[in-house]
Amino acid sequence: MPLSEHEQRMLEQMERALYAEDPKFATALEGSGLRRYTRRRVYQAVAGFLVGIALLMAGMVFQQTWVSVAGFLVMLGCAVLAITGWRKAPKPGEQQSAGSGGGGERRHPRQRRSMMNRIEQRWQRRRDEQGQ
Repeated sequence: MPLSEHEQRMLEQMERALYAEDPKFATALEGSGLRRYTRRRVYQAVAGFLVGIALLMAGMVFQQTWVSVAGFLVMLGCAVLAITGWRKAPKPGEQQSAGSGGGGERRHPRQRRSMMNRIEQRWQRRRDEQGQ
Protein backbone atom coordinates (compact mmCIF):
# COMPACT_ATOMS: atom_id res chain seq x y z
CA MET A 1 0.00 0.00 0.00
CA PRO A 2 1.56 3.33 -1.03
CA LEU A 3 2.13 6.09 1.47
CA SER A 4 -0.17 9.10 1.53
CA GLU A 5 1.26 12.53 0.72
CA HIS A 6 1.25 13.46 4.40
CA GLU A 7 3.12 10.26 5.31
CA GLN A 8 5.65 10.86 2.53
CA ARG A 9 6.27 14.42 3.77
CA MET A 10 6.68 13.12 7.33
CA LEU A 11 9.12 10.45 6.14
CA GLU A 12 11.14 12.99 4.15
CA GLN A 13 11.24 15.27 7.19
CA MET A 14 12.44 12.37 9.36
CA GLU A 15 15.11 11.49 6.78
CA ARG A 16 16.38 15.07 6.68
CA ALA A 17 16.48 15.22 10.47
CA LEU A 18 18.28 11.88 10.59
CA TYR A 19 20.91 13.09 8.11
CA ALA A 20 21.35 16.28 10.11
CA GLU A 21 21.55 14.51 13.48
CA ASP A 22 23.53 11.35 12.64
CA PRO A 23 24.99 11.35 9.10
CA LYS A 24 27.08 8.23 9.73
CA PHE A 25 24.03 6.16 10.68
CA ALA A 26 22.01 7.61 7.80
CA THR A 27 24.74 6.73 5.32
CA ALA A 28 24.83 3.17 6.68
CA LEU A 29 21.13 2.82 5.86
CA GLU A 30 21.52 3.86 2.23
CA GLY A 31 21.90 0.31 0.96
CA SER A 32 25.61 -0.18 0.47
CA GLY A 33 25.40 -3.31 2.65
CA LEU A 34 22.60 -4.69 0.51
CA ARG A 35 24.52 -3.87 -2.64
CA ARG A 36 27.61 -5.64 -1.27
CA TYR A 37 25.53 -8.68 -0.25
CA THR A 38 23.86 -9.03 -3.65
CA ARG A 39 27.15 -8.54 -5.48
CA ARG A 40 28.73 -11.29 -3.38
CA ARG A 41 25.72 -13.54 -4.04
CA VAL A 42 26.05 -13.00 -7.79
CA TYR A 43 29.78 -13.82 -7.66
CA GLN A 44 29.06 -17.00 -5.73
CA ALA A 45 26.40 -17.96 -8.26
CA VAL A 46 28.87 -17.42 -11.12
CA ALA A 47 31.44 -19.62 -9.35
CA GLY A 48 28.76 -22.28 -8.82
CA PHE A 49 27.84 -22.04 -12.50
CA LEU A 50 31.46 -22.77 -13.42
CA VAL A 51 31.44 -25.76 -11.04
CA GLY A 52 28.29 -26.96 -12.81
CA ILE A 53 30.03 -26.72 -16.17
CA ALA A 54 32.93 -28.75 -14.77
CA LEU A 55 30.50 -31.40 -13.50
CA LEU A 56 28.73 -31.48 -16.85
CA MET A 57 32.00 -31.98 -18.70
CA ALA A 58 33.24 -34.59 -16.20
CA GLY A 59 30.01 -36.52 -16.60
CA MET A 60 30.44 -36.48 -20.37
CA VAL A 61 34.09 -37.55 -20.21
CA PHE A 62 33.48 -40.42 -17.77
CA GLN A 63 30.14 -41.25 -19.39
CA GLN A 64 28.23 -40.86 -16.14
CA THR A 65 24.84 -39.42 -17.04
CA TRP A 66 23.86 -38.65 -13.46
CA VAL A 67 26.96 -36.44 -12.99
CA SER A 68 26.08 -34.52 -16.15
CA VAL A 69 22.49 -34.08 -15.00
CA ALA A 70 23.71 -32.89 -11.58
CA GLY A 71 26.05 -30.43 -13.29
CA PHE A 72 23.21 -29.10 -15.42
CA LEU A 73 20.99 -28.67 -12.35
CA VAL A 74 23.77 -26.84 -10.51
CA MET A 75 24.22 -24.56 -13.53
CA LEU A 76 20.48 -23.90 -13.73
CA GLY A 77 20.16 -23.14 -10.01
CA CYS A 78 23.17 -20.83 -10.03
CA ALA A 79 21.90 -19.00 -13.12
CA VAL A 80 18.58 -18.35 -11.36
CA LEU A 81 20.40 -17.11 -8.23
CA ALA A 82 22.63 -14.81 -10.28
CA ILE A 83 19.74 -13.31 -12.23
CA THR A 84 17.53 -12.74 -9.19
CA GLY A 85 20.47 -11.33 -7.21
CA TRP A 86 21.37 -9.00 -10.06
CA ARG A 87 17.80 -7.69 -10.35
CA LYS A 88 17.51 -7.03 -6.61
CA ALA A 89 20.79 -5.14 -6.38
CA PRO A 90 20.25 -1.37 -6.00
CA LYS A 91 22.05 0.91 -8.42
CA PRO A 92 25.17 2.69 -7.06
CA GLY A 93 23.47 6.08 -6.58
CA GLU A 94 20.11 4.70 -5.52
CA GLN A 95 18.81 4.95 -1.98
CA GLN A 96 16.73 2.31 -0.26
CA SER A 97 13.83 4.42 0.95
CA ALA A 98 10.16 3.63 1.40
CA GLY A 99 9.05 6.19 -1.19
CA SER A 100 11.21 5.01 -4.07
CA GLY A 101 10.27 2.73 -6.92
CA GLY A 102 7.28 0.92 -5.54
CA GLY A 103 8.34 -2.46 -6.93
CA GLY A 104 10.68 -3.28 -4.07
CA GLU A 105 8.01 -2.56 -1.48
CA ARG A 106 5.97 -5.55 -2.60
CA ARG A 107 8.97 -7.90 -2.50
CA HIS A 108 10.07 -7.36 1.12
CA PRO A 109 7.28 -5.65 3.07
CA ARG A 110 8.19 -7.38 6.35
CA GLN A 111 11.86 -6.34 6.18
CA ARG A 112 10.97 -2.76 5.32
CA ARG A 113 8.42 -2.61 8.08
CA SER A 114 10.85 -3.92 10.67
CA MET A 115 13.56 -1.51 9.50
CA MET A 116 11.14 1.40 9.67
CA ASN A 117 10.01 0.28 13.14
CA ARG A 118 13.62 0.24 14.34
CA ILE A 119 14.24 3.70 12.87
CA GLU A 120 11.07 5.04 14.46
CA GLN A 121 11.98 3.53 17.82
CA ARG A 122 15.45 5.09 17.70
CA TRP A 123 13.94 8.39 16.66
CA GLN A 124 11.48 8.26 19.55
CA ARG A 125 14.22 7.25 22.02
CA ARG A 126 16.39 10.19 20.97
CA ARG A 127 13.49 12.60 21.26
CA ASP A 128 12.69 11.25 24.73
CA GLU A 129 16.35 11.55 25.80
CA GLN A 130 16.53 15.14 24.58
CA GLY A 131 13.29 16.04 26.34
CA GLN A 132 14.50 14.87 29.74
